[in-house]
Amino acid sequence: MNKFYITTAIPYVNAKPHIGHALEFVEADVLARFHKIIGDETLLLSGGDENSLKNVQAAEEENTPIQKFVDRNSALFHDLAKKLNTDFDIFQKGSDQRHHAASQKLWKLCFENNDIYKKKYTGIYCVGCELFYEKNELNKNGECFEHPGKKLEEVTEENWFFKLSKYQESLKKIIESDELKIIPATRKNEVLSFLKQGLKDISISRSNKRARNWGVPVPNDPTQRIYVWFDALNIYQSGIGFGWDEEKYQKWWPADLHVIGKGIIRFHAIYWPAFLLSAKLKLPKSIFIHEYLTVKGQKISKSLGNTIDPIEVIEKYGVDALRYYLLKEISPFFDGDFSEEKLKELYNSDLANGLGNLVSRVAKLCEKNGVEGKKSEVKFDESVEKEIDGFRLNEALKEIWGKITDVDKKINEEKPWELSGEEAKTKLKNYISKIQKIAFNLKPFLPGTAEKIEEQFSENQIKSRPPLFPRI
Repeated sequence: MNKFYITTAIPYVNAKPHIGHALEFVEADVLARFHKIIGDETLLLSGGDENSLKNVQAAEEENTPIQKFVDRNSALFHDLAKKLNTDFDIFQKGSDQRHHAASQKLWKLCFENNDIYKKKYTGIYCVGCELFYEKNELNKNGECFEHPGKKLEEVTEENWFFKLSKYQESLKKIIESDELKIIPATRKNEVLSFLKQGLKDISISRSNKRARNWGVPVPNDPTQRIYVWFDALNIYQSGIGFGWDEEKYQKWWPADLHVIGKGIIRFHAIYWPAFLLSAKLKLPKSIFIHEYLTVKGQKISKSLGNTIDPIEVIEKYGVDALRYYLLKEISPFFDGDFSEEKLKELYNSDLANGLGNLVSRVAKLCEKNGVEGKKSEVKFDESVEKEIDGFRLNEALKEIWGKITDVDKKINEEKPWELSGEEAKTKLKNYISKIQKIAFNLKPFLPGTAEKIEEQFSENQIKSRPPLFPRI
């Protein structure tokens, strides 16, 4: 078996999850399920980014102890994953002591390579990004592009720095050659363009005072904590045994695929491989970068008050209705808007009147004609597999829905309800085979629905059941 190790980004847990987090969880889940189905030994990891300043500040605002705060909010993300039917194999918390030890090990490896040094500096800091910016990287109002309207801090401190500039040419080479493959190509070009501007060394620690004594302690310096991105990126390693289970780590690392949003490219495509090069560890193989989910054209933001609770949507419409919307309506390569009205429209047209109606009408005809079910041995359609391999998940679903339309058209042409005996059974068995093929192709996308269809059409005697998607 080939191994396939895939990760989502590790979300900040300074607030409860919103619909944008659901998009990434579901996209990564589809890719992981696909690889499991085709026979790869697959592991899907996510976790909680718990050591950031924004978590500390959010906990202070509500007067909650920081550990209690991150435990509660990380649990909300883990709960969302379960409700989305996202099959995470590992959910690694940043406050876990094994993760602390793993991040200190990564630090020591970089330090031993003479890539970490101490200096005093002054910089402009965005707490939202957990990143220092140069003035030329800000908008005309002197604000971060990711968090417009938020005031930036000017910070003067003595911290530990990482020699990022040392790895500029190495990073350029591995990205140009696709040793570290960045998908799509437009994002690869964006990274290469950033590299051409020249890399500067980066601060990778914070004073205990500013970090409120929270986070991973810097080895051999009790006055400092490790910068959140240095430790958060290392969750991809600590979750699979780095620093505590060498056999497990050697089995799974390097990651075959990191799935991330476009706002954190710099950390994953520049900082992360540089840390690994310094530590003389293997690099991830590829990074897939998706665009944002928006609401009325705006990026989802707690400060804008436009967050949508995905669990409320699931409770109202069902998990596979939400999964279908996120995967079919939103292209991974363009920003896409979430609208409850559009969800209702898609639910009725594609799920209730499309897939659900096809399954119901064939099942009723099978029950009427005494047709026996059968186990199916099928594979992915080449067209569907090609779209998944290219991360065009919305196009893969279009291919599947094209098959649904084809079967519906065939039924309308052949009018099996006017037939009887073996002639009717022969027609119905042909429809069953096509529906089973559709269900198999749907497994990564709508796993619960696919399982129900497979069960219904493999029974000794096929019978009608309540509709998969009752019309709204």
